[in-house]
Amino acid sequence: MTSLPRRSAPASRLVVGLAVAAVVAQLLVLYWPVVTVEGPVSWTDKVVHLLVFAVPTYAVGRALGSVRTAVVVFAIHAPVSELVQHFLLPGRSGDVWDAVLDLVGVALGAVALVVGARLRRW
Repeated sequence: MTSLPRRSAPASRLVVGLAVAAVVAQLLVLYWPVVTVEGPVSWTDKVVHLLVFAVPTYAVGRALGSVRTAVVVFAIHAPVSELVQHFLLPGRSGDVWDAVLDLVGVALGAVALVVGARLRRW
């Protein structure tokens, strides 16, 4: 993995604010007691799981300037969130495929970080 170049202070505050917002949104989506996802297709929930990990991984990686730290934190959080949903939240259930898509989201966020850093250097 690679470290990302640091930005100026004003841009960093914006990036940190967006990272905090992404993590708060993730926590709300994952730990809200009862969730009914309605969409045009049956895989809407799976897309939400992918995005709810890809976006925070990217945002936190940018804010910290570290792909590795973001990947480790969210790769651990993915299966933990499913276990919490299954055992501790009434009306929710853990799903192995949700955890798999969470990890795919982490990988996509990491790829976006690395590609973005290389494009900025280029």
